[in-house]
Amino acid sequence: MKGMVVKLIIAAIKPFKLEEVREALTAIGVRGMMVTEIKGFGSQSGHTEIYRGAEYAVNFVPKVRLEVVVSDNLAESVVETIRTTAKTDKIGDGKIFVLDVLQAVRVRTGELNDDAL
Repeated sequence: MKGMVVKLIIAAIKPFKLEEVREALTAIGVRGMMVTEIKGFGSQSGHTEIYRGAEYAVNFVPKVRLEVVVSDNLAESVVETIRTTAKTDKIGDGKIFVLDVLQAVRVRTGELNDDAL
């Protein structure tokens, strides 16, 4: 079926898990992703650190944002791979969001949706 439905999977994970997650996604057939260094907070609500003898609040925690666009039939596997690979069983492991993509276009060829991936 030409131009199948595609999904955008956004994951916020701990930075030291990035390479392990990338390798696991490549192994299940993911051919590309976008990665951004971000800061955020959730249940952790930040923490305090001591720098040069003074204690200060760290309100945002460093994370890595992965964006992966895949065909609909691969989306569930991608989510499960990220979830199991990024998991440390500690607070702040991250979140995963799955969104429908209305259209994906490959700039070079004009291919659409699944064909553009």
